[in-house]
Amino acid sequence: MPHTLLLRLVGPMQSWGVSSRFTVRDTGREPSKSGVVGLLAAALGRPRHASIADLAALRMGVRVDREGHVAVDFHTALDVIKADGKRAPFPKHPKHTVVSRRYYLADAAFLVGLESEDLSLLRQLHQALRAPVWPLYLGRKAFVPGCPVWLPDGLQENIPLEKALQTYPLVTSRPGGPRLRLVLEDPRGSIVRPDQPLSFADRRFASRRVTMTYITPPSGDSQEGC
Repeated sequence: MPHTLLLRLVGPMQSWGVSSRFTVRDTGREPSKSGVVGLLAAALGRPRHASIADLAALRMGVRVDREGHVAVDFHTALDVIKADGKRAPFPKHPKHTVVSRRYYLADAAFLVGLESEDLSLLRQLHQALRAPVWPLYLGRKAFVPGCPVWLPDGLQENIPLEKALQTYPLVTSRPGGPRLRLVLEDPRGSIVRPDQPLSFADRRFASRRVTMTYITPPSGDSQEGC
């Protein structure tokens, strides 16, 4: 029987990019698997060069309790290293100022589920999220959680991923609507996401398949204050 670990990802700003290149930093509409695995690795205190095979093997699902909206910031940088490895210092070469566009989700709320038959691993992760070794953030270091990621009852023993996400109370007192989007990792899914992490040391990723459905919000009290 599989078990599920639930995480609450709520904050004023989040960013879950899967195809960022050069001066454009994108975001998906829900947390990426690579981003969630990175968050777990930070909680455990694993360095970038450490293996993440056990974390990447977890089956992930996301319930979107509040969609939020996509916004963009513009950042400028000076003294940027060019492709030839040389710098173009300001103000000698002012035309070398780089402007980047950084997209993010504003006011979104997610319930993330991670499924495994390895209960000891999920217990270890549950404890690590309660007292993380390194700070946790929602896709970018500047985007801190607005509520604790750790849920006291987040370890759902003998409950599969789908049931846990469908029945757990809302993680926000301001849900997004009468139907909630549910994204589940499924090898038979028709949607491809390029966010299956292989190694953070050299930034290697593979593709995975997911399904997307809509569900009725669960009954019961929501998480007040988030």
